[in-house]
Amino acid sequence: MDNYIIEMLNITKEFPGIIANDNITLQLKKGEIHALLGENGAGKSTLMSVLFGLYQPEAGVIKVRGKEEKITGPLDANALGIGMVHQHFKLVHNFTVLQNIVLGMETTKHGFLKMDDARKKIMDLSEKYQLTIDPDALISDITVGMQQRVEILKMLYRDNEIMIFDEPTAVLTPQEIDELMQIMRDLVKEGKSILFITHKLNEIKAVADRCTVLRRGKYIGTVEVKDTTPEEMSEMMVGRKVNLTVEKGAASPKDVVLEVKNLSVKANKEGHTKNLVSNVTFQVRKGEIVCIAGIDGNGQTELIHAITGLAEMSEGIVLLNGQDVTKKSIRYKNTHGLSHIPEDRHKHGLVLDYNLGYNLVLQQYFEKGFQQCTFLKNDSIYGYSEKLIEDYDIRSSEGPYTSARSMSGGNQQKAIVAREVSRDHDILLAVQPTRGLDVGAIEYIHRELIKQRDAGAAILLVSLELDEVMNLSDRILVMFEGSIVADLDPKKVTVQELGLYMAGSKKEGGKS
Repeated sequence: MDNYIIEMLNITKEFPGIIANDNITLQLKKGEIHALLGENGAGKSTLMSVLFGLYQPEAGVIKVRGKEEKITGPLDANALGIGMVHQHFKLVHNFTVLQNIVLGMETTKHGFLKMDDARKKIMDLSEKYQLTIDPDALISDITVGMQQRVEILKMLYRDNEIMIFDEPTAVLTPQEIDELMQIMRDLVKEGKSILFITHKLNEIKAVADRCTVLRRGKYIGTVEVKDTTPEEMSEMMVGRKVNLTVEKGAASPKDVVLEVKNLSVKANKEGHTKNLVSNVTFQVRKGEIVCIAGIDGNGQTELIHAITGLAEMSEGIVLLNGQDVTKKSIRYKNTHGLSHIPEDRHKHGLVLDYNLGYNLVLQQYFEKGFQQCTFLKNDSIYGYSEKLIEDYDIRSSEGPYTSARSMSGGNQQKAIVAREVSRDHDILLAVQPTRGLDVGAIEYIHRELIKQRDAGAAILLVSLELDEVMNLSDRILVMFEGSIVADLDPKKVTVQELGLYMAGSKKEGGKS
């Protein structure tokens, strides 16, 4: 008999208007990495939330180490040795790393927090698993990759044997992803068992032993990863063959749409003298995809925020169709040809407490078609939204009336893409447009970007995915430490060379 540490047998979980998990069985062997694969909204996070006690199933049984258990909340899960790193981290931003790790497990003496033992245990764990952290740093001051290390240390501090990783690489750089894969291998060597939710087939091939596939809330099958190709897994996930390569013809660039001249952004923290963006100049023309590539944290975010108006620039000008829009409002830019798929979908992309319909008209609700005498025309808004939901296959339990907060991360992303691409625009700023999406949705968005380019739009793409950069770009601008260090032709550069430029080991002209 197989040595299963977790058995989820015939689990059914329903929400209003949708069966998120329909009679699903998942079995995790002790000491394995088991991937859970499925499209956005297939029910993966819901199933793991049932295991972690965040939801109660309508039907089904959970066994832990062979014994049937009733898990009524995360405290029960932790008591059974189950820990979870959520897709959107559960950290208190104005607490330190140390405080976040011990939260809920604090040691006190005479009513005072006693942190010395906790600090020692955390630093020992951090050294053992090479999860370098600064225990006294505030969460608000550390990178997303570091925040993930904090979440992993939270599980290790609680001696969790069974670890759930929900889309752990969706917000990481390629280098951080490689580190995480190694950490997962090390954890399994130490006797841990891992459930790993992902859309990325190459990651499953790299670390998983077995893979269970869900589609639209139903169980499709479980396969041995070493015996299964990425194409076979993607077909199980989507229900059809998926083209994993991007097909596009040559670009025909025309007039300049976006021109950035000598743009600089100063650091906003005291003691930082170096600019976050230094004297950046470039153009994007109609009919081309220009990609800004670089390791995360090299000024890409600040550059895009300065162009769109989300943050101020210290020097430079931005021209849109030849007009100086440097000092213009965000709405002015949006109504004069600029669309923007932002990097942070929660902070800048959606109003989470609005419904999907209202989110799909956020930049247009004030137009005549959607309002009259300052009153919203809900029939028009919901009619328009329903068309976008169908065209872009946005999965939501109650159509345009669904709360944006309740949707899966991938479907939230699809909603933003639908809103920005469907508006009249001359340039589309697409920042990490496929982050957290499954292969079917990635294929769709790549095709849509190329369709936009071929229809005459200018596209400025910011991506950390090297395959995406190489496959979609007509030109690649490499950013390193706030400056553009290379302007490359993807047909004439290798992935390895691109990596050297991104790491600052190589500069254009052959200087290193």
